[in-house]
Amino acid sequence: MPIRKDSDSRKLLRRLRDTLAAPGASQDRLDQITHHIADSLGTEVCSVYLFRDADTLELCATEGLNPDAVHKTRLRLGEGLVGRVARTGRHVNAADAPAEPGFRFMPETGEEVYSSFLGVPIQRVGEKLGVLVVQSREARQFTEDDVYGLEVVAMVLAEMAELGAFLGNADDRLPLAHRFPGMFRGTGAQEGAAEGRVWLHEPRVVVANPVGDDPKKEKARLRNGVEALRQRVDSMLAEADMSEDGDHAQVLEAYRMFAHSRSWMRRMEEDIDLGLSAEAAVEKEQSQARARLEMAADPYLRDRLHDLDDLSNRLLRILTGQGSDTGAEMPENPILIARNIGPAELLDYGRKLKGVVLEEGSVGSHAAIVARALAIPLVIHASRITTEALNGDAILVDGDAGIVHLRPEDSVAAAFRDKIAMQAEAQKRYSGLRELPATTSCGTRIELFMNAGLMADLPSMESSGAEGVGLFRTELQFLTRTRVPRRSELAALYSRVMDAAHGRPVIFRTLDIGSDKVLPYMKPQDEPNPAMGWRAIRVGLDKRGVLRMQLQALIRASVGRPLHVMFPFIAEPSEFHAARKVLMEELAREQRLGHGMPEDIRVGTMLETPALAFAPLSFFRSCDFVSIGGNDLKQFFFAADRENELVRRRYDSLSEPFLSLLDQIIARCDEAGVKLSFCGEDAGRPVEALTFAALGIRRLSMRPASIGPVKHLLRQISLEDLRAAIGRTRAEGGSVRRTVTEFLAQL
Repeated sequence: MPIRKDSDSRKLLRRLRDTLAAPGASQDRLDQITHHIADSLGTEVCSVYLFRDADTLELCATEGLNPDAVHKTRLRLGEGLVGRVARTGRHVNAADAPAEPGFRFMPETGEEVYSSFLGVPIQRVGEKLGVLVVQSREARQFTEDDVYGLEVVAMVLAEMAELGAFLGNADDRLPLAHRFPGMFRGTGAQEGAAEGRVWLHEPRVVVANPVGDDPKKEKARLRNGVEALRQRVDSMLAEADMSEDGDHAQVLEAYRMFAHSRSWMRRMEEDIDLGLSAEAAVEKEQSQARARLEMAADPYLRDRLHDLDDLSNRLLRILTGQGSDTGAEMPENPILIARNIGPAELLDYGRKLKGVVLEEGSVGSHAAIVARALAIPLVIHASRITTEALNGDAILVDGDAGIVHLRPEDSVAAAFRDKIAMQAEAQKRYSGLRELPATTSCGTRIELFMNAGLMADLPSMESSGAEGVGLFRTELQFLTRTRVPRRSELAALYSRVMDAAHGRPVIFRTLDIGSDKVLPYMKPQDEPNPAMGWRAIRVGLDKRGVLRMQLQALIRASVGRPLHVMFPFIAEPSEFHAARKVLMEELAREQRLGHGMPEDIRVGTMLETPALAFAPLSFFRSCDFVSIGGNDLKQFFFAADRENELVRRRYDSLSEPFLSLLDQIIARCDEAGVKLSFCGEDAGRPVEALTFAALGIRRLSMRPASIGPVKHLLRQISLEDLRAAIGRTRAEGGSVRRTVTEFLAQL
C-alpha cells in the first residue's frame, strides 16, 4: 500500500479533484471517491462517515462494506473506533481491530471479516466533519507513511466538503448544511434581544483547489507567502512601539519564532510533495496542530493555539488573496459572528452592530464589557456557529436566555419580534421616570448610579436618568491599546468623562488588571487560579510606576472639580492604606509643582473579598465610601468561579448566608458613618435590587438599561413592608427570592 509514494499520491488526489469537478449528485460523488481511495491504496474497504449532527456520525458512503448499511449505520461521538477518531481528532491504527478497547461490532456492515483498521479525522481548522476509514482482511499495522498519506487524502475531502461537494438535497440522505433553521444554546453575557443579518468577523478562507499539479511551483508559492508573512510580522511587532525590556517581550518573541519555525515549513513542503496545493498544506498543518493543542493539559500550550491560528490565517490570506476585506457589504442590522474578538476590534465596529455572538469568551471578558458599553446583546459559548452561519443569514439573538436562532422559522421570528416590541414599549414607559427620584412609597430615597468604562457609555447617563457613575472601569483604556497609554492621554480622557457627567459624581476605579484582563503588552502570569492571584491592587502596589502615573492623570483631569478614587480588590486594610498613601504623595507632588488641585478628594474601596467584611471598625472609618463588588464577592463567598458555567448559577445571592454577610457590611458602614453602595450584575436585577434596598443599601450601581426597571419598581413599593416579608422568610432559612417575587406579583 504505497500511500507515501509521491507520484501515486498525486495521481489519487487528481482523481479526487476530477471527481469533484464532474457533474452529478453528491451521493454519486462520494461513492466514486471511496472507490478511488480503496483502489489506489490497495485496500478492500474505504468508508466515509460524516456528522449528522454535533454528536452523531453516519456511514454516508463505502466501498467494500454492505451498501445497505449506508445512511443506516450511526455512531455516537466517542462510540467505537470511528467515534474515538472523531472525538479525539487523532488517527486510530489497529492490526486487530476487534481486540482494540472500545471496539463496537456493527453486524449490518459485514465488517467482521476485516481485521486491520486505519481511521483518520476529516477536519478543517477546528471543525470536525467526519472520519475516513480504510480496512483490509490482512492483520497488519499500517506504516507511518500510510497514516500520513491518508491524512493528506482526508484534508482534500475536508476542502471538498467546504466547497459543498457533499451537501445533501431533496433526493438523497446526506447532511444538509447552511439551509435549515438552527438553534444555538450559549450563555447570555449581555441582556437584550436583536434581529438582524449575519456579519462574519473573519470570513472563512476558501481553498478553491486543494490539489497542486506542480510541487515545485507550489513550494515556491509557499516560500514567497511565508517570507511575506515574516516581513509583515516583523513590521507589525516593530511598529507596536513598545520597549524591548517589558514583560511583553517574551510573548512577542515567541510569536515571531513561530512565524520563523523551520519544522512548520518542512511539514508543509512534505504535504505539497504528496500532492496538496500550498494553501491546502497550510490548512492541513493548522488543523492537525489545532487538534493536538486542544488536547494539551498545559494551559500555556493551549494558549499557543491562538498564535498558530493567527499566523496560519494570515498566511492563507496571503496565498489566496482573500483579505479580511472581501468586498462584501455589511448588511442592515448586522449581528457580528466570531470565534472570539478583542475589545479594540469590537470598538471598531461601534454602534453599527445590533448584537454579537461568540463561540468563546466569558461573562467578564473585555468583549462583554464593551458590548455592555455599546448596549447590544451578547451571547457567548455558541458552539459551532461560525461554521454554520453565512454572511447575510437571518438571525435572532436573545441575550437574556443565551439563545441564538439562525435562519429562524416564521413562527419563531414572529414570537421574537413580539418580545422585542414589548421590551421597546417598556423602555418608553421607563423613560418617563428619567427625571424622577427613586423614592419608595414609604419615603426612602435610593440613589441609582450607572457603571461605565468608555466614552461611549456616557450618553446613557442622560437617557437613563443615572445620578452619577458608581464605577468607571479605567482598565479598558489599557486593554484596547498595544502600548501603555501616556499620562496626558489618560488625563484628557478622564477630563472628558467628567465633562460628560455634567457635575454628577464619577467614581474612578484604579487599574483592575490580571485574572481574565491581561494587557496585550504584559506577559501573562502562569497562575493556577488567576482570579485569586496577582491582580488589581496587588499589581498596582508591586508596579507602582503605573499606579502613580494613573493617579497623576486623575488629579490633573479633576482640577477644580471633586475627585472620587476607588481601589479594587482590597483584601486587608494595609493594602488600602498603602494605596491611599501613594495617592496622597502624588497630590503633594502636584501641589509642589504648582499644578491645579481637585476641589475635593474622596477615597474609597471596593469590598470584593469576604476578608474585608471582617476588617476593624477603624478601617471603615478611614474610607470615604465603600462599594460592594458583588460579582467577585459572591464568587469568593461561595467558592464558585463566575466564569465556570457548571457552578456560576448554582448559588443564590438572595440566600440567607450571603444576606447575613451583607447585613454585617451594612452594620459596619452605618456604625462608621460611611456611604455604602452595591455594584455588579445583581444590582441591576429588580428582585435583587429591591432586596438590597430593603436590607439598608441606599446606592445601587448598574448598567444604564437596568435603571428604568429598577426605579419603576422602587417607586411602587414600601421597603418597610418588603423588609418585614423578607424577615419572616429569613427566620426559616433558605433564599428569599420566592418571597420577594411573590411580593412584587401582588403589586
